[in-house]
Amino acid sequence: MTVRIHIEDGTPPYEQVRAQIAEQARSGELPVGYRLPTVRGLAETLGLAANTVAKAYRALEADGVIETRGRNGTVVAAAGSAAEREVAAAAQVFAERARRLGVGEEVAVAAVRDALRAVFE
Repeated sequence: MTVRIHIEDGTPPYEQVRAQIAEQARSGELPVGYRLPTVRGLAETLGLAANTVAKAYRALEADGVIETRGRNGTVVAAAGSAAEREVAAAAQVFAERARRLGVGEEVAVAAVRDALRAVFE
């Protein structure tokens, strides 16, 4: 696992940790079951406060990317299914809201495409 903090880019350190671990998990670089360093261990390695790394780990756990197994540590979860369920739930909420607002399917789909393009490009 490789995590690097770039202070000059303006992104908060916890977000850099979260994004890099999430990407490595998604790409398979960190396989399911991979044991992550302890919060304190990673904080020390990166020169960050333990609370900063803890915040990143909490966000990753909320996203289903990692799971904490008590004394057995924190590991990369089988995030695909949890992430897909969360995206499906968000899509359902969006679809229902679009219908309540009287927006047609074509307009709603175009809005989603625009939002995805803005985030992923």
